[in-house]
Amino acid sequence: MREKKTVFKLFFVWDFEKEERWLNEMAQEGWVLDNTGFSFYTFVRCEPGEYIIRLEMNPSSDYRAFVKELGAEYIGGCVNWVYFRRKAELGSFELLSDIDSRLTHLSRIDRMLSLICLANLIMGVTNSLNQARCGWLNLLCAAMLSYALGRIRGMKVALEKERSLHE
Repeated sequence: MREKKTVFKLFFVWDFEKEERWLNEMAQEGWVLDNTGFSFYTFVRCEPGEYIIRLEMNPSSDYRAFVKELGAEYIGGCVNWVYFRRKAELGSFELLSDIDSRLTHLSRIDRMLSLICLANLIMGVTNSLNQARCGWLNLLCAAMLSYALGRIRGMKVALEKERSLHE
């Protein structure tokens, strides 16, 4: 039986690149991602550098099948995030390889955050007007989600600026 370890680590939605970097650093150290959930990661022993890990917000089963055709293995998902690993010996493995695909990815994140933020805002205002005790919690969530939206939209602006420099 392969050696396993589970790590609890929190990443914010705008830190997905940082999360992916960390997962690949773990693989370089001989620990490849084997399962994931909300803020927990289960790793199994592997040869250092044997795998490349990628993650993306794209829950489509068609997309998972497409990535599998590239020689990658679907590890799991959390909410709408999906995680893949592929043997490094197969060569480069990029899911977001150009500016347009990165912008599309950020737009998917933006849409999800916008819907959740709006729902929390509506519930928070409604609960506050009805003098419910938990209205402040929804409003706090809406404020945090608004911050996340600002970070994602800032990333989009930077990519659009980069694209305009290359055109």
